[in-house]
Amino acid sequence: MKLKEYLKFNNISNKDFSEKIGISAVSLSRYISGDRLPEKSIINKIHHITDKLVSANDFYIEDGDSQILSKVQKTKVDDIHKKLVKGEKKSLAKAITLIESSLGFHQLESDYLLSKIKANNNTIRIGITGVPGVGKSTFIESFGMRLINLGLKVSVLAVDPSSKTTGGSILGDKTRMMRLSVNKNAFIRPSPSQGHLGGVAKKTSDSILCLEQAGFDIIFVETMGVGQAETSVYDMVDIFLVLLLPAGGDELQGIKKGIIEMADLIIVNKADGNLKKLANLTMQEYKNAQNLISNNRKDITPEVLTCSSIEEIGLEDVWSFIKKFVKRRKKNNLFYETRKNQKVNAIWSNLNTKMEDYLNNEKKLLKMWKMKI
Repeated sequence: MKLKEYLKFNNISNKDFSEKIGISAVSLSRYISGDRLPEKSIINKIHHITDKLVSANDFYIEDGDSQILSKVQKTKVDDIHKKLVKGEKKSLAKAITLIESSLGFHQLESDYLLSKIKANNNTIRIGITGVPGVGKSTFIESFGMRLINLGLKVSVLAVDPSSKTTGGSILGDKTRMMRLSVNKNAFIRPSPSQGHLGGVAKKTSDSILCLEQAGFDIIFVETMGVGQAETSVYDMVDIFLVLLLPAGGDELQGIKKGIIEMADLIIVNKADGNLKKLANLTMQEYKNAQNLISNNRKDITPEVLTCSSIEEIGLEDVWSFIKKFVKRRKKNNLFYETRKNQKVNAIWSNLNTKMEDYLNNEKKLLKMWKMKI
């Protein structure tokens, strides 16, 4: 909604509104007329005061056919893609930021960027979930460093829960992966969930494509750890790992529906020190439970392993299973079939997201209109 329309609809003068956002009435008039573009801080204030009805789109997108990218925008995106192919991390960060942005003109640019990215079936997408405190970040760092030592490039998409009160996220996963975060063959990107359910962010699947285009061989998707409903990540990855704590449940817990049923590999983490015996007992109980439920995949039976991320014990067994898993699924073409289905799911997911954003905006406009009657 244009700011001019908002002020007219609510009978707010330029002077009164300019005082609210801390600028002069003259500056506000220039923003409204299009003679000047407001700074980011001013846009944020306007966005907040107008209950998000006026956004950056209303200043940066001209009236008329706003669905067509300008020559300048195309040149900008072409430059990002060119550097992305070369593996430049700065451009990779820009590309993911563009994809995650909710601004209309950024969404047009991200759609254009994604149309230029070619499919890469030589990568391995690994989904990792587990309750908070199970050691997902520590596991990824230890496992990731081992893979880098094997000559592979490793990337991590870490999803952080967003606060319902403030809407913010900590995005501090890099602090738990100190070695991995400074390695030249690694890239870590924390992203806010923004209230999206299923343990992942809205644009995680598109971010994966950018990482693959940048030449990363392994893509870890670390979910935010919300429990047994964390299933959206399953539709984005090639193999789904579930981390458990020692004493993380018995046979009954093991046959409950949810992420355990969908796991391709169950890993009992923290199998070290006094917890080693307990971890082995938990592993055995979950192996017994596997005999009571049907296999999630047609071709491979899920495995249960133990590991210690701190002592780096058992990581080789995990990598051996993953390699065997991917090799077998490629041999019977199920790997490629899954990738095709993921692409279709991503299209529908993005469409649903755009429809949801549109309806939410329309709901706010309707609410404002009813208040005026």
